[in-house]
Amino acid sequence: MNLAIVKYNAGNIYSVVNAIKRLGIDPILTDDVEELSKADGVIFPGQGNAHEAMEYLKAHKLDEVIRNLKQPVLGICVGQQLLCKYSEEGNVDCIGIFDVPVKKFIPQKHEDKVPAMGWNELILSQNEDNRLLKNLGNRPYVYFVHSYYVPICKDTIAEANYIENYSACLHKDNFYTCQFHPEKSGKVGEQILRNFIDIINQR
Repeated sequence: MNLAIVKYNAGNIYSVVNAIKRLGIDPILTDDVEELSKADGVIFPGQGNAHEAMEYLKAHKLDEVIRNLKQPVLGICVGQQLLCKYSEEGNVDCIGIFDVPVKKFIPQKHEDKVPAMGWNELILSQNEDNRLLKNLGNRPYVYFVHSYYVPICKDTIAEANYIENYSACLHKDNFYTCQFHPEKSGKVGEQILRNFIDIINQR
């Protein structure tokens, strides 16, 4: 399998590379337009600032490449947010696969800390075709670190709650996302990555 991971100026990319290697796949880490376009599947991970990330993506024309990918794509953390239409982080227009803005958490009480950091439960949709989130067991918990969130929208396939309910996972056409870090989420996260690999194999 030719699995590509998007290389850009964002953190946490190498932890995703290592997680995929533990599944027996040697991914390529690249910002090369041709390599990304020809890959069987693409993972778009990252931590960091949305505005700075979009500047890099636009300078290297990676935003156009990602927008036009037809193979399965998995956006992780900032990767999910950059696939939305706009982010309040830096007031920047993003790639626009999902027609929803990214908003900043606003604490409502003293206990509300931003960034939201730690383990939280996934609330799965009842969609039987939810292939990314199959076989996760009862009440799956995953690991989040984020100050911004995607509101619930028509493409939401899993929710989480912190201050309010928000989109933990999205799906539209060949694009799938996780706001959390599957590579840091133990067996549940590993199963999600395996599910994404199965989606690639079943194209």
